[in-house]
Amino acid sequence: MANPISIRFPDGQVKRYAKGISSLAVAESISSSLARRVLVAEVNGQLVDLVHPLETNATLRLLDWNTPEGKSTFWHSTAHLMAEALEALYPGIQFGIGPPIENGFYYDVDLGDSSLDANDLVRIESKMRALARQSAAFERKNISYADALAYFKQKGATYKVELLHGLARDKITLYTQGGFTDLCRGPHIPHTGFIQAVKIVNIAAAYWRGNVKNKQLTRLYGISFPKEKELKVYLRALEEAKSRDHRRIGKALGLFTFSPKVGAGLPLWLPKGTLLRQSLQRFLEKAQHKQGYQAVITPHIGKKELYMTSGHYEKYGQDSFQPIATPQDEVFMLKPMNCPHHCAIYVAQSPHSYRELPLRLAEFGTVYRYEQSGELQGLTRVRGFTQDDAHIFCTAEQVQREFEGVIELVLFLLKTLGFNDYEAQIALRDPDNADAYIGDVQAWNVAEAAIMTAAHAKGLNAHEVQGEAAFYGPKLDFMVRDVLGRPWQLGTIQVDYQLPERFDLQYIDDKGNTKRPVVIHRAPFGSMERFVALLIEQCDGNFPAWLAPVQLAILPISESFISYANKIKAELEAKSVRIHIDKRNEKVGRKIRDAEVQKIPFMLIIGQKELDTKTMALRVHKEGMKGIFSLPDLWKKIAPQLSVPEWQTG
Repeated sequence: MANPISIRFPDGQVKRYAKGISSLAVAESISSSLARRVLVAEVNGQLVDLVHPLETNATLRLLDWNTPEGKSTFWHSTAHLMAEALEALYPGIQFGIGPPIENGFYYDVDLGDSSLDANDLVRIESKMRALARQSAAFERKNISYADALAYFKQKGATYKVELLHGLARDKITLYTQGGFTDLCRGPHIPHTGFIQAVKIVNIAAAYWRGNVKNKQLTRLYGISFPKEKELKVYLRALEEAKSRDHRRIGKALGLFTFSPKVGAGLPLWLPKGTLLRQSLQRFLEKAQHKQGYQAVITPHIGKKELYMTSGHYEKYGQDSFQPIATPQDEVFMLKPMNCPHHCAIYVAQSPHSYRELPLRLAEFGTVYRYEQSGELQGLTRVRGFTQDDAHIFCTAEQVQREFEGVIELVLFLLKTLGFNDYEAQIALRDPDNADAYIGDVQAWNVAEAAIMTAAHAKGLNAHEVQGEAAFYGPKLDFMVRDVLGRPWQLGTIQVDYQLPERFDLQYIDDKGNTKRPVVIHRAPFGSMERFVALLIEQCDGNFPAWLAPVQLAILPISESFISYANKIKAELEAKSVRIHIDKRNEKVGRKIRDAEVQKIPFMLIIGQKELDTKTMALRVHKEGMKGIFSLPDLWKKIAPQLSVPEWQTG
């Protein structure tokens, strides 16, 4: 074997191969079935095409459909396949970008004067399947900047030419499959034959490069699978997700609404939705109280200088609402974050002694971010949202214990509310993009190590993701999966050594020396709006009784029994039960059906027999009749389910 190289596999095994061997050939040397399954390779932590030659000693992972990287590469390649089909069906079409996303892929296209309807989507899918059957290889080509520019100018590919201007001129690559060539850095699956099932799931509008000043393009979202049966399973899940959509359920249950006169992305909470939110807030406040948090309230606006000091204006100023000018030439901004305000509170209470730390300040604070109109989605992506925010000001020695305490709180919330399908993600800085972050490397190293240690101590099987840290520090995110398996960030915990520097935060240690505290940012729910959206979909609107906006409906058989219903209502409301009496002139069967549709946990049916015996018939949502009860016996039965869960701290 000439010039052998060593290849290390994930299990620690090392094998020797000839220099220049491809990852696909390595897979074939292991087993033919593996070679048929593998989609992409990871060489020394970098994803590459399977035909990429291995020239030096390396660590190698062979990734198939059952890995996140394999799926992402598969969907990226399918985006190119869809573009090939579109170019064949719509001559003159222009292409923007076509990346993989969490579930599938999309491509932004300029159709000129054409538009698409449902029949067009069927035609595009059919063309994609026909092209996939040709098993065309994805071929990579390194090309000079000048040649790439000439190629796309000759094609009239305006958007690709613009993209070229922003790329490093010595790293231009094209990929070709069949008759389609695209500007792309790859990698891709070996050939289109792997793509056995495709579906275009949605069409939307998107401004080129996310800028409202640019042209609006057509965005086609799609999904694909190696087997048809997997697509069928996904489509069934998609239908289930539609039936559980928080926007549909929220409207049916009267929880929230939106008004074009108020503005897109600014939810209006209706009385029932407000009760739901308030119940969640009280639930967390009780748990926070046990951990020693103090509540604070801060304004919805702040001076521009505040956010310049914190660094938020530099990083997010372009994505925020425009500053507000006063007649006195002062400049304010809608609050994009609560942390600068909490730092200002810390400063206002100075000087601080080490005996005061940790100082835990908590607020349900509403913040505002300018999201593009095309990215708004119900309660999950809005322009005004409330964070269950808190900031812990502590010594460096207290960081791990405080961080572990927040992990315990987040896990309690997730377990109590039935969010069992989640994963913990440690978001680290990107070492190749230092300009995206503030602060010195040493402080970042300490912060990242603290998070890893705390996550390990609490038994979290957290995975690390580079480039997802906040600009001021690393964080631990809790990613909850919805019905379709899509991850949504809810709870987050962040360690920050930077804001104490920027705001000159201080405390006096036990030797009389001035020191900097560390700030831990935490939001167990994350955004109240997003949390409620996922909670609605998680339980299909069937909230636990302690959380339901209306916990009990009293259903009099006729008007004659409303007086008795009012007496029952008064006694139960004295125990803080949320009650509705259905006083309509309707048959009791209709009242029961309507209460079931409204997903009210308990129903009390009262007629002459119940009035005479001072009892009531209990019906439980989705379970049916449970018997006749006196008021004391009824309370014994339902009280445990109406009690707000208590966190028993260690």
